[in-house]
Amino acid sequence: MKPGYSLMKHYLQFKDLRAEEYAYLFERTRLIKTRFKNYERYQPLTDRTLAMIFEKASTRTRVSFEAGMYQMGGSVVHLTTGDSQLGRAEPIEDSARVISRMVDLVMIRTYEHTKIERFAAFSRVPVINGLTNEFHPCQILADVFTYIEQRGSIQGKVVAWVGDGNNMANTWLQAAEILGFRLHVSTPGGYEVDPKVGGISTDDCYKVFANPLDACRDADLVTTDVWTSMGYEAENEARVKAFADWCVDAEMMAAAKPDALFMHCLPAHRGEEVAAEVIDGPQSVVWDEAENRMHVQKVLMEYLLLGRIG
Repeated sequence: MKPGYSLMKHYLQFKDLRAEEYAYLFERTRLIKTRFKNYERYQPLTDRTLAMIFEKASTRTRVSFEAGMYQMGGSVVHLTTGDSQLGRAEPIEDSARVISRMVDLVMIRTYEHTKIERFAAFSRVPVINGLTNEFHPCQILADVFTYIEQRGSIQGKVVAWVGDGNNMANTWLQAAEILGFRLHVSTPGGYEVDPKVGGISTDDCYKVFANPLDACRDADLVTTDVWTSMGYEAENEARVKAFADWCVDAEMMAAAKPDALFMHCLPAHRGEEVAAEVIDGPQSVVWDEAENRMHVQKVLMEYLLLGRIG
């Protein structure tokens, strides 16, 4: 075993790591990103292979993981739905047994979270959640790092979530509980976030608002997502009607603190969940946020394979 690393870890939910581990990851990301910007070669994952299994397509997830792994000296095997079909061509457990004997790390982007849990249970190597219906930990990892990079510690701050009570909202709840900030949540009726999904043990870390403008009041960060996530396209027409008042606009940003940031995990639909003047405005950090997916994931992969460095 490498120094500082004793037990194999998976990263399936944000709560899979502790606050002190996140402190290490964020500081390490700052260092790794600085090296990248200075064109300093750093390849600790030479001869390591990442298998990426996509049952849900994604531009940012593929590019960030693939480019990141190559930059760290490793290689990538890319599997799509037709190549893998988890649980169809063979049981998920058997796929896990086989694939994990041939690679060092597996990233899965799929639908039901139970699929990735079943895979991880039979994997000999660390498994990373690239997105499931219930959780999106790598995105929140990038979002929190982006906030820290722009404004300093997120502890004690207020994050406003405006929109669907989806996998992003579930993961923000977990992050709030672990990292010590407060989440203001506003969703339309029928699309509420369920704290039980994320295993939230207390309501001290979040507050629910019927009016999204109230949720944004005095917030340090305002964030949202598309109204209709992948896999819910059949509900699109009903969602467009239900979410009409949950568009993050200039009025909502004005209610937040003067130096509040705006984030969106992308892709974004201007004029739906966010006004163009907000996402393209001076408070928006969505492009830094998107880039930071790569940097935090590089450090996450390093940590899962090598443990703490230094």
